[in-house]
Amino acid sequence: MIHARQSDRSGVTAQARRWTLPLLAGVVLSATACGDNGTTDPEAYRYGQIGRIEVTLEAPLRLGDGQLTQKLVWASSGAWTLHESISYRGLEGDQALHRSPADPAPFVSAYGSLITQLNEVDALKLFVADSILKAGLSAECGQTRTRISFKIRDDAREDSVTWTQCANGSLSNLSPEGAGPDPGAARLVIGTLLAREATVGEKWTSAYNGSVPFGTLDRGDDSASPITTPVTFIDAGGFASFWESHARGRPAPSVDFSKDMVVVGLIGARDEAGESVEVRRILQVDLGTVTHVFRQVPGDFCSPVARRHVPYHVVVAPRTPIPHRFAEIQVEYVSCGG
Repeated sequence: MIHARQSDRSGVTAQARRWTLPLLAGVVLSATACGDNGTTDPEAYRYGQIGRIEVTLEAPLRLGDGQLTQKLVWASSGAWTLHESISYRGLEGDQALHRSPADPAPFVSAYGSLITQLNEVDALKLFVADSILKAGLSAECGQTRTRISFKIRDDAREDSVTWTQCANGSLSNLSPEGAGPDPGAARLVIGTLLAREATVGEKWTSAYNGSVPFGTLDRGDDSASPITTPVTFIDAGGFASFWESHARGRPAPSVDFSKDMVVVGLIGARDEAGESVEVRRILQVDLGTVTHVFRQVPGDFCSPVARRHVPYHVVVAPRTPIPHRFAEIQVEYVSCGG
């Protein structure tokens, strides 16, 4: 399930500030050069001035067995979205959606400023010789490095350019050090840091911060299991017994319990339609494992109808140290419809 949140713009972190030039004031977002027919000449605009920036990071987890994917889309209108998903062995575990406030106008000038820097500032511009930074796809980044794709879409020209390089970290802790293979790969990282700070803000962290990867085996709202609290299964017998009571005759998914475990998010029966449950983070700590389960309920201005149901989320994850504990279940209010 995608759970939507809103974030507030904040300042630039100390890390990003090392490479940021003073914000370019007075960025003009309307062009003045027009052709003979009264239309605006696309060349009067900086590339991407009217359009959007799209940054996608694919960060491997557990030496490639899992992945955290993050995609930030920021339009010249100021509106932005950040979509995250976590997966394990090809199974998506969960998704999260962060987005700009209802009025995106405060983000317009920051977008224009970043586009100006990416077009014109020597230390940051992306439109440079291929020997410094090649447009297009780079080599694979392996099992430990993040694949970062930075795309600028120019609506006036009806064109786009994408650069893809390798870096270290996810959107929360991305670093330009060691970026490559091209010498200018750090420019993509710095541009991404600046876009992150201007949208989700300085103190933003991923919904899956610190989690081992996990993938969904089953999800819905009508479990037949009598279990009313979250539970972890580390052996086939315990999981088989749960599945028999939970799934009403459906075949159980295959799990290799020599390597993996199953976490079941259950909170008992709910009396209003629209409530759901999800496993959000599985954290290895000094003394075992702590799993965070969220209960999602319809937010303000929703009018859920009465409906008794038993929401659940069953995930597979790499086996982690015992004991396995659960943090206090957190309530999250979501937009109508989930």
